[in-house]
Amino acid sequence: MNRSPLLSGLMYSTVITLLGTLLASLLLLATGLSESSWLSTTLLVHGLSLLIGGVLTGKRCESKGWYHGGMLGMLYTGIVWMIGFLAYDSGVTNELLMVGGIALVAGAFGGVVGVNMKK
Repeated sequence: MNRSPLLSGLMYSTVITLLGTLLASLLLLATGLSESSWLSTTLLVHGLSLLIGGVLTGKRCESKGWYHGGMLGMLYTGIVWMIGFLAYDSGVTNELLMVGGIALVAGAFGGVVGVNMKK
Protein backbone atom coordinates (compact mmCIF):
# COMPACT_ATOMS: atom_id res chain seq x y z
CA MET A 1 0.00 0.00 0.00
CA ASN A 2 1.62 3.22 -1.18
CA ARG A 3 0.31 6.06 1.00
CA SER A 4 1.09 9.71 0.63
CA PRO A 5 4.22 10.69 2.59
CA LEU A 6 2.46 13.77 3.91
CA LEU A 7 -0.61 11.95 5.18
CA SER A 8 1.50 9.18 6.66
CA GLY A 9 3.63 11.68 8.56
CA LEU A 10 0.50 13.52 9.69
CA MET A 11 -1.01 10.32 11.02
CA TYR A 12 2.11 9.42 13.00
CA SER A 13 2.49 12.99 14.29
CA THR A 14 -1.11 13.04 15.47
CA VAL A 15 -0.79 9.73 17.30
CA ILE A 16 2.47 10.82 18.95
CA THR A 17 0.90 14.15 19.95
CA LEU A 18 -2.08 12.40 21.52
CA LEU A 19 0.15 10.00 23.44
CA GLY A 20 2.49 12.80 24.52
CA THR A 21 -0.41 14.95 25.69
CA LEU A 22 -1.85 12.05 27.66
CA LEU A 23 1.52 11.37 29.28
CA ALA A 24 2.03 15.05 30.10
CA SER A 25 -1.46 15.28 31.59
CA LEU A 26 -0.87 12.25 33.78
CA LEU A 27 2.47 13.70 34.87
CA LEU A 28 0.79 17.00 35.72
CA LEU A 29 -1.91 15.17 37.67
CA ALA A 30 0.47 12.86 39.55
CA THR A 31 3.07 15.46 40.52
CA GLY A 32 2.96 18.91 41.98
CA LEU A 33 3.95 20.60 38.74
CA SER A 34 2.30 23.94 38.18
CA GLU A 35 0.24 24.69 35.12
CA SER A 36 2.57 27.57 34.28
CA SER A 37 4.98 25.04 32.77
CA TRP A 38 2.23 23.64 30.55
CA LEU A 39 3.11 25.84 27.54
CA SER A 40 6.69 24.62 27.38
CA THR A 41 5.52 21.02 27.78
CA THR A 42 2.99 21.49 24.99
CA LEU A 43 5.59 23.00 22.68
CA LEU A 44 7.96 20.13 23.44
CA VAL A 45 5.28 17.53 22.63
CA HIS A 46 4.38 19.28 19.35
CA GLY A 47 8.03 19.67 18.39
CA LEU A 48 8.93 16.03 19.04
CA SER A 49 5.87 14.70 17.25
CA LEU A 50 6.59 16.86 14.18
CA LEU A 51 10.26 15.90 14.21
CA ILE A 52 9.34 12.21 14.16
CA GLY A 53 6.58 12.80 11.60
CA GLY A 54 9.03 14.76 9.44
CA VAL A 55 11.56 11.94 9.56
CA LEU A 56 8.92 9.43 8.49
CA THR A 57 7.69 11.77 5.74
CA GLY A 58 11.24 12.31 4.52
CA LYS A 59 11.93 8.59 4.41
CA ARG A 60 8.87 8.04 2.17
CA CYS A 61 9.59 10.83 -0.32
CA GLU A 62 12.28 10.74 -2.98
CA SER A 63 13.72 14.21 -2.46
CA LYS A 64 13.02 17.64 -0.96
CA GLY A 65 12.59 16.39 2.59
CA TRP A 66 12.70 19.94 3.93
CA TYR A 67 9.78 20.85 1.68
CA HIS A 68 7.64 17.84 2.58
CA GLY A 69 8.47 18.17 6.29
CA GLY A 70 7.68 21.89 6.20
CA MET A 71 4.38 21.18 4.48
CA LEU A 72 3.65 18.64 7.21
CA GLY A 73 4.29 21.32 9.83
CA MET A 74 2.00 23.81 8.10
CA LEU A 75 -0.78 21.24 7.63
CA TYR A 76 -0.46 20.16 11.28
CA THR A 77 -0.64 23.77 12.46
CA GLY A 78 -3.71 24.37 10.31
CA ILE A 79 -5.42 21.36 11.86
CA VAL A 80 -4.49 22.49 15.39
CA TRP A 81 -5.87 25.95 14.60
CA MET A 82 -9.06 24.49 13.13
CA ILE A 83 -9.66 22.32 16.20
CA GLY A 84 -9.05 25.29 18.49
CA PHE A 85 -11.34 27.50 16.44
CA LEU A 86 -14.19 25.01 16.22
CA ALA A 87 -13.97 23.71 19.79
CA TYR A 88 -13.00 26.83 21.73
CA ASP A 89 -13.76 29.70 19.31
CA SER A 90 -10.14 30.82 19.58
CA GLY A 91 -8.40 32.78 16.88
CA VAL A 92 -4.76 33.10 15.98
CA THR A 93 -2.82 33.58 19.22
CA ASN A 94 0.84 33.96 20.11
CA GLU A 95 0.86 30.36 21.33
CA LEU A 96 -0.48 29.13 18.00
CA LEU A 97 2.18 31.13 16.17
CA MET A 98 4.85 29.52 18.39
CA VAL A 99 3.43 26.07 17.65
CA GLY A 100 3.43 26.93 13.95
CA GLY A 101 7.04 28.07 14.00
CA ILE A 102 8.18 25.02 15.92
CA ALA A 103 6.12 22.74 13.67
CA LEU A 104 7.59 24.25 10.51
CA VAL A 105 11.19 24.01 11.71
CA ALA A 106 10.86 20.57 13.34
CA GLY A 107 9.01 19.12 10.35
CA ALA A 108 11.51 20.52 7.84
CA PHE A 109 14.50 19.32 9.88
CA GLY A 110 12.90 15.90 10.32
CA GLY A 111 12.27 15.74 6.56
CA VAL A 112 15.93 16.46 5.85
CA VAL A 113 17.01 13.77 8.28
CA GLY A 114 14.48 11.30 6.85
CA VAL A 115 15.59 11.79 3.22
CA ASN A 116 19.22 11.31 4.22
CA MET A 117 18.41 8.18 6.23
CA LYS A 118 16.97 6.61 3.10
CA LYS A 119 20.29 6.69 1.21
